[in-house]
Amino acid sequence: MALVAVLSGVYRNSQRMVQSAMQEVFGISISLGTVNRLRLEASNAVAICVEEASYYIQNANVVGADETSFNQGNIDGSNPEQRKAWLWVAVTPLVTFFEIALTRCTQEAKNLLGENFRGILNSDRHGAYNWVDLERRQLCWAHLRREFIKISERPGISAQLGTALVKQQEKLFELWHRVRDGTLSRDDFGELVPEIRSSMKATLLEADHYAIGTREKTQEAKTVRTCRQLLKVESAMWLFVTSESVEPTNNAAERAIRPAVIWRRTSFGSQTEAGSHFVARMLTVVTTLKSQKRNVLEFMTQAVIAARGGTTAPSLLPEVTTCSDDSELLKAA
Repeated sequence: MALVAVLSGVYRNSQRMVQSAMQEVFGISISLGTVNRLRLEASNAVAICVEEASYYIQNANVVGADETSFNQGNIDGSNPEQRKAWLWVAVTPLVTFFEIALTRCTQEAKNLLGENFRGILNSDRHGAYNWVDLERRQLCWAHLRREFIKISERPGISAQLGTALVKQQEKLFELWHRVRDGTLSRDDFGELVPEIRSSMKATLLEADHYAIGTREKTQEAKTVRTCRQLLKVESAMWLFVTSESVEPTNNAAERAIRPAVIWRRTSFGSQTEAGSHFVARMLTVVTTLKSQKRNVLEFMTQAVIAARGGTTAPSLLPEVTTCSDDSELLKAA
């Protein structure tokens, strides 16, 4: 039964492919209705485990977050307006949590991270995260670089401004890579960054001084608006310089969400709210267990046995559950 749940994940939510795999590989004949029933049972069996993972995330020191669109149908009447669904992910080194919602707004970001989230958030500039104080945010430099390059590819003054921003970003990461390979100390890195930050901020301010119309849609106007937006969150670009636990990019969350993107592309998404719960829960279970180098099938088997016997389900949390300190968890793993 646990194997059916795992195969459902491997085969991207396709009941017929699971049915075929069980027959061809194991010689087990199983109906589509049974596949769906077992999948629902597996989803319910890990529900408490996944809730624990959510609580862990909401109390972590540093969390990476991202979101991507997802398809959820209305067979069960839970999406009568046929709204686009969104799959959200929150990542720490040893626990990852997924959730699917019919919104990409601020309230869902609060649901994901917790209304009282006090950790550091690593993310892109999506407005749903703006309720987190700037001093507790690290904007993803991979996203910033893409914006700088986009500006540099525009004509006129935009090219000049964008090129200057790209050069400063490259200079910053040349130093950062030296920190990572041990050829530059963090203290020396911290002393060199202010000059780069000052130059980059001067470029943003230069762009800010250009006058544009309220509804102007020229390439220059797009550049000015982007630079003005960046100036508002400029302080959230540099937290990684002084905090060793913070990465300059949100690559961990983007890597975590990639299998979900593949799932979405190779299937019809989910057709019900329960199907979305299954997707999010299985992604949470599989991604978290992989990060802890634990066996997925073994965990699912234990979870189902516990659910059927009314006993305590296994935990997705690492053995040393200091939820707010991933550095301690990494040492223990």
